[in-house]
Parts: sequence; C-alpha cells; structure tokens
Amino acid sequence: MSDSYTRVILVTGANTGIGLALVRLLAERGHTVCLGARDEAKGKEAQAALKEDHGLTVHFVQLDITDRTSIEKARDFIEQEGHLDVLVNNPAVANKEFLEPSKSDSTDYQHTFDTNFFGIIQSTSAFAPLILKAPIGHRTVINVSSGAGSNAYAAAESQTFKMFGVEVWSYSINAYSASKAALDSYTIALAHELSKEKIRINAICPRLTSTNLNNHAKEGKTPEEGAGYILPWVLLGPEDDDKYCKYLNSGQPLPW
Repeated sequence: MSDSYTRVILVTGANTGIGLALVRLLAERGHTVCLGARDEAKGKEAQAALKEDHGLTVHFVQLDITDRTSIEKARDFIEQEGHLDVLVNNPAVANKEFLEPSKSDSTDYQHTFDTNFFGIIQSTSAFAPLILKAPIGHRTVINVSSGAGSNAYAAAESQTFKMFGVEVWSYSINAYSASKAALDSYTIALAHELSKEKIRINAICPRLTSTNLNNHAKEGKTPEEGAGYILPWVLLGPEDDDKYCKYLNSGQPLPW
C-alpha cells in the first residue's frame, strides 16, 4: 500500500454510508477527493459536514450514474484535475420488499440493475480515459460488490439472515444478488482487458454494513468499518502490480 503519492479520487454514491466514510478516510490522508452524489442538496450537506466536523476539504460532484448527461458533466469537472487516479463505484440500491424469484417480474430487477450494473458500466466507460492519464502504478477502479453476488456461495445452500429487522431467505433478495453477480462478471472481463493498460480492477465486499440500503441493520458493521476494507485497495501503488481481478469479502478471497 502506497500512501505518499497524492491521488485524485472519485467516490460515487458518497453522500452517506460507506461512501461518505471512505471519502473522510481518504481526505484525512491528504488526497484530492471528489464526493459524487446524485442528490445535490444531500451531497453539499455531506461536503459541508466534513468541513465543519472534521476540517476536511473535498470537492462535490453532482453525479447520477443512471444519467449520461450527468456523467458527462461530472467527467468534465474532474478533467480539470488533469487525470483521475482512482474511481470507486459505490452506488447501490435494493428492493425494500423481499420477493421470491418466481413471484417477481422484470420491473423488480430493472430498477436494481439500472444503478447496480448499467450505471456502473456507464460511469466506468466515461472515466476510463481520465484514469489512463494517471501515472502507471496508481490507475485503479474499485467496484463495491457484495457477498450476495457470489454464485458459488448462493449455489452452496440457501441461507437466512437478518435484514430490515426480519429474518429473510437469501433468495428473496435475488434482484440485488443478480445485479451484483452481473457486476462481478463485468469486473472480471474489465480487469483482464484493462490490465494491459496497467489499470487495476477489483471487486471489494465490505460485508453487511449498517447503511440506508438496509435500513441501518443493527447486525451490520459501521460504515467506517466497511470503508476500512476498501481503503487499502484504493491506496495500492506501483509495488502492487499483481493485485487485480480480486474478489474479496472483508479482506478474504471470495469465490466468484
């Protein structure tokens, strides 16, 4: 892990939860951090809180990864820095209702995939040219995934866990799981393609973390703990050239 080089870093979906915690950890280390958020008011509120509560200065970037125009404007803003070292694709949504796959329809899946999969593809494609302008050894993309996306894990057995304060079966969040499995597949393909350009692509899973996504599940880790699993992979340096196409859950390898 290399922390002496000052990086330009964009964290998307960062006005709350893991994203906001990661922005704070990175800003504390002196990096140039762009806090991306779809909701401008909430994003600027988070930016102001970092300044007032922690004395940290970060850039706010209005960014809706499901909107091409919004992505292009965000790219133009960050291009003023000259390059982008690290892109952290953090946004995610999940249905608030638990649905058995046989009782779901395509709209249940489409809403989730628009953000968790298609939005991340759009965002990554837009920012890749700026990442290519960064120094070799620091070019990084992190897709914040989930253990729920592991097909090997899901196929082993259906399990129950607590979410929104109730016990649910793992298959009842299949729209979310399927979107993360698709993201993982994209991560693999992208990692092999862009390794030729010396861009490291990894999927990092922070385990169940108490955020808005799960109605602040009491069983979850704190956002700071979740962000702590992502942080070392943001700060990889030239000495970590072989650390790409990894799928890690709380720092431990996870089967795709």
